[in-house]
This record gives sequence, structure tokens and C-alpha cells, in this order.
Amino acid sequence: LFVAPGYQETGRGAAGVECAHEGRYVRTVQLNGLRGWFSARPVKNADALLIEVSVSLLPVLTPLIARLRRVFDLDANPRLIEEHLGAQPKLKKWIRKQSGLRVPGAFDGFELALRAILGQQVTVKAATTLFGRFAAAFGEPAQTPYPELKYYGPKAEPIAQATVLELIKLGLTSKRAETISLLAKEVAEGRLKLEAGADAARTMEQLQTIPGIGPWTANYIAMRALSHPDAFPNSDLGLMQALGLKKPKEILAVAEPWRPWRAYATLHLWASLSAGVSKGG
Repeated sequence: LFVAPGYQETGRGAAGVECAHEGRYVRTVQLNGLRGWFSARPVKNADALLIEVSVSLLPVLTPLIARLRRVFDLDANPRLIEEHLGAQPKLKKWIRKQSGLRVPGAFDGFELALRAILGQQVTVKAATTLFGRFAAAFGEPAQTPYPELKYYGPKAEPIAQATVLELIKLGLTSKRAETISLLAKEVAEGRLKLEAGADAARTMEQLQTIPGIGPWTANYIAMRALSHPDAFPNSDLGLMQALGLKKPKEILAVAEPWRPWRAYATLHLWASLSAGVSKGG
């Protein structure tokens, strides 16, 4: 199971909203008007997750479980996916070493898109810091058993109502602030749906009409927020490094036989870099 790898070690994650805590992934939740938190940890010697949920979320337990299945990609069939990808020369050794890898979903699509934009052209640490500022400015305070969880995730509506200058004061460039403002307005006004089940091709087209959102960001959002199994950020530098290629068009050509599972191939390639697996092959 792919369960929030590296959060403690690298500082990744949505500061104040989610974190790794003593081997658990924990985060605050806003769902159907109710608020609370959940924690998830892998069960030792079993292909399962143990989920703990705050009592406040019991009335929405059914939709919450459905959301968690998407977050942890529990409905995927790794064996089927790996049979296909494992037959590809550029992937087979990584598939063998990283069997069972899944594509992590997003609990909240707008939050994921916000994080993707905040992470453009900055370090992981800087992006995490910026998100923490957004959570403090636009997220409601939360009370949980976990001191790291301080806020409920920022929603599109209050950000859409903020001025660009207010966003700049959080540490953004003017262009990045304008991008986030436009994205928030599209989501808040219902023109853009960032959730599983949305038409991936149409949504990626919509995203790229917003200045500051290009193909990489659109594909990443489709992969994580829309759970699109074939989303493929072919201009990604990590993919180039893992494959030993230098041009996005070359990566597209190599990856054509990987359809319809290119998102899973992307996760395997990214994981191979952090695992120190040699490139090429």
C-alpha cells in the first residue's frame, strides 16, 4: 500500500492539515458540513489499513469511507496493472522491486490543486511553508488529539473572495497569486470540478486556460484529484532522469505502450529515484 511515504522524513504534506504521526497518516476533515479528523496506518502482516475516525464524522461515515478508498487507491488492482506495466522494458525491473505501489488520491481536490501551484518552482520546504500560511489565513481552527493538526483545509470560497494583494502578502509572486485567485474563483463558482468522476480531458483543458497552469500541473491534478489512471506529466524532470531521456516528446513516445496506466508508471518511476534504483533499462 502507498501510504503517505516520506512525510516525516522530508517535511512533505499540507502543514497544519495533515501529517505523519507515530507511523500514522492523520488529517483534518470537512465533509458534508461536518468536521473532524481521521488517522490511518497499515496493519502489520496484512494487506489492510486501520482507520480511526472522530465521533463527529460518524453521520458521514459512508461517504467518508468512499473518499478514503480514493485517497489510498484501494479499488485499484495492482496485479492487473503490474502485469501490463511489467511487460514494458523501461519499467519491468521497477515493477518487480516496488510491487503493490498505488497512486495516492486527494482528500480535497481544490486543496491538492492549491498545493500543486504553490509548489511550482520552489523547494518542498518552501511550498509546505506557503501552504501552512494559507491554512492559517483561510482555514478554520481545528481541535484534534494531534497537536500537528491545527486547521481544516482552506476552501476555494474564502480564497476567491480575497484580493490578489492579500495573497501576495502570504509570500507569493504576483503571477502565482493571480493563478490561485482565478483557480479559486472557477472552483467556488462551480465551473471547475476537481473531484473523482469529473471528465479528465475536459478538466485538464479547463485548468490550462488559467494563466500559470501548464500541462504538468494539469496532469498532476488529474492524477491525484481526479484519480485519472492515465494522467502523465511527461515534461517532469524526474521522469527524464529515471528514463535517461531529455525531451518530453521522447518520453511520450516511450510511454505510449503504458496506456491506460501511465499514472502508475509515473509513481513507479518517481519511487525508483527516491529508492536509488539506477535509471534506464
